[in-house]
Amino acid sequence: MRRIGLAVVLALSLVAPLAGEAQPTTKVPRIGILRPGSPPDPLVEAFRQGLHELGYAEGRNISIEYRWAEGRDERLPSLAADLVRLQVDVIVAGAAAVAAKKATDVIPIVMPTSGDPVKLGLVASLARPGGNVTGLTSLSKELPGKWMELLKETLPRVSRVAVLCDPAADPSQVRITEVAAGSMGVRVQALKVGRPDGFESAFTESKKNQAGALIVLGSPFFYTQRTRLVELAAKHRLPAIYAQREFVVGSGGLMSYGTDFHSLFRRAATYVDKILKGAKPADLPVEQPTKFELVINMKTAKALGLTIPPSVLGRADQVIE
Repeated sequence: MRRIGLAVVLALSLVAPLAGEAQPTTKVPRIGILRPGSPPDPLVEAFRQGLHELGYAEGRNISIEYRWAEGRDERLPSLAADLVRLQVDVIVAGAAAVAAKKATDVIPIVMPTSGDPVKLGLVASLARPGGNVTGLTSLSKELPGKWMELLKETLPRVSRVAVLCDPAADPSQVRITEVAAGSMGVRVQALKVGRPDGFESAFTESKKNQAGALIVLGSPFFYTQRTRLVELAAKHRLPAIYAQREFVVGSGGLMSYGTDFHSLFRRAATYVDKILKGAKPADLPVEQPTKFELVINMKTAKALGLTIPPSVLGRADQVIE
């Protein structure tokens, strides 16, 4: 009996390690988020909301590494390299997608938004990305025409419009805006600004050239400087239209018309979910925007002495009284 007991103990001691080895440790996926600005970021919150809706909870079944450039684009390459060193499972990068792509051609990259990803060299085509990058684009050739249309309808006598553009952004935005303006008998003055200290002189130049309104083209750099830009527009009494709602809702700008970026960032979570479940970025087509929104700030209109026509107000998705 004693020999039998020893045999049983010995058998159990041999089986126990094997049983332990048969229970794999569940790996918590790790997402890297690379942003040009600083927290808090409402767009990142929209992305996190999208993850939550898909059943992900940060700290429980997903972990997130945040990297913020704090308005200094020159930091993006090193921050992207840091995420690569951490071997995150997916990198989420909109405006910073180019820096992320230069840092890795292996780790999947999801763009919540971008300009023209084909021209930027991020994907081979929208239908077949063909590499490690996919996601969504905010690209729409309809926007410049809508900006001019809204300004002209609000300010029927306007004949000169200043267009603030970021030299690092998609140059086609300026060309399309010029064509749209020409069809309405409006002359465009393009003002290229790539540094915060260039804004004041750009606004002064626009007034010197008798600009009656301002279009601020879409730019990650301009987004980080939105409060400053709205303040300068008010100082120079320039009615302005912006590409993103945060210029109006959060900073007090006159009006905005553009892609619903919050919905794009929420939608980006579905791309991350598919990739974590085994899909390849090369096989996931890049989506184009389908939802646009018009936001008008009546307080700012009153301060500028403007009367917003009912035809414009009637099309607004949100009116700030």
